[in-house]
Amino acid sequence: MKKLTDIKQNFAQWYQDVLDLSEIVDTSPTKGSFIIRPYGYALWENIQGILDQKIKALGVQNAYFPLLIPESFLKKEAKHVEGFSPELAVVTHAGGKKLEEPYVVRPTSETIIYDSFARWIKSHRDLPLKINQWANVVRWEMRTRAFLRTTEFLWQEGHTAHATRDEATQMATDALGMYKTIAHDLLAIPVITGEKSESERFAGADVTYTFEGLMQDGKALQMGTSHILAQSFSDAFGIQFQDHDGTVRSPYCTSWGVTTRLIGALIMTHGDQNGLIVPPNIAPIQAVIIPIYKNDEQKARVLEKAEAIKTLLTNMYTGICSCKNTSTGSGACSCMSSRANLRNSQIIIDADEQKTPGAKFFHWEVRGVPVRIEIGPKDIEKNQVVLVNRAEPDKAKKKLFVSEDTLCEQFTNLLQTIQKTLFERAQTRRDAQWHQADDIASFGKKLNKENGMYQTGWCQSSACEEKLKQYSGTIRCVLTSNSHKKCFACSQASSHDILIAKAY
Repeated sequence: MKKLTDIKQNFAQWYQDVLDLSEIVDTSPTKGSFIIRPYGYALWENIQGILDQKIKALGVQNAYFPLLIPESFLKKEAKHVEGFSPELAVVTHAGGKKLEEPYVVRPTSETIIYDSFARWIKSHRDLPLKINQWANVVRWEMRTRAFLRTTEFLWQEGHTAHATRDEATQMATDALGMYKTIAHDLLAIPVITGEKSESERFAGADVTYTFEGLMQDGKALQMGTSHILAQSFSDAFGIQFQDHDGTVRSPYCTSWGVTTRLIGALIMTHGDQNGLIVPPNIAPIQAVIIPIYKNDEQKARVLEKAEAIKTLLTNMYTGICSCKNTSTGSGACSCMSSRANLRNSQIIIDADEQKTPGAKFFHWEVRGVPVRIEIGPKDIEKNQVVLVNRAEPDKAKKKLFVSEDTLCEQFTNLLQTIQKTLFERAQTRRDAQWHQADDIASFGKKLNKENGMYQTGWCQSSACEEKLKQYSGTIRCVLTSNSHKKCFACSQASSHDILIAKAY
């Protein structure tokens, strides 16, 4: 049985080992692309399902646009084509013939979507127009790593058009707030939000907002972005509308998106020496039941009880709880008040007779299933089950012996405890690596050697930003605060605080 590389000694190899052992991805014959296996895709489906509801709550509708984009479309917005040219995959031949105009395989969809917007928008009555697309994109990356930077990846991309810049700004900040909620409440990842520096902006954007997580190795990960495109794409694609007063104007646009990179963030934030730990609010499997028995007589009884426990817990998701806990006084199970916090996730039984209980424990621990439920003959006699918390480290793990009569409530409480524990643990770790610094001389070498995140002042000079390269650092985001009065590089007056870190 393969062991995981020591997470503290070689974080990069540990990450790869977790991907392999948890069967989340597999390699593919396509350079830089990976196969997302069923367990990994189930994680994405859960993220997608919840995020899709939140996107629609913002008044956004889903649509789908072609994968192949005429090359001339990208050339209409100068900064856009300049920013993406090194990453483009271009189709020059099809049907056995050379194409009159090459097609670019979608790196992002602003150009083809705004070509449609130009036909759909004629009047102020057509605004705001809010469209989202769930799709795959291709960017020809030189160095790839599963979920973090791949040739092909999955994402959602929102694109909107508004009558005023204020409305566009509100949309971009609403999208950023939605992403922050997803990170905190579902992924249990504390993130920092802010604006990107000019050099780090999305190609063609007027303003780019980001939400950044700090991974266990002290490197930052850009988990998603939201952009105010202003009127650059409107002008490039001739999008115009007649306003209330009859004036013809160009709308203000936004775009925003997150990708399967969120799965990589989840792994690197919560994993431990035993593998992945999946926050319950996003887990495809919230609990695995392990039946333990020694002979056929015990087997029949234990498997029957395991099925009964599975049914009991699964019924919580459907609103038909059959447990005996009626402490609310209304005749309803008191665990039902917490049911709204549970997702429609699976409870499964591992009845594989080819594996020992220990092998099963390892199998599900490395996959990060939040709760293990053990049931044996003695447990049946005592009308109890055993709950094991995956989020606890090995030495701290304690078996929780729970009466079957209160199992639903205890199980619900444990899931909520795990979710809260994972967020608070990640927040404590992040805060311990969030340093205040005055100048590059005081933090540059430390950043280069130990990673971490450094808050300091900046004069907004690109020359000063450039000096970070010798320490392998970048400005992750510009903060709204200005507690550091001098620039980290030139000691001139600082306009804003920034966060500096190495990044994936």
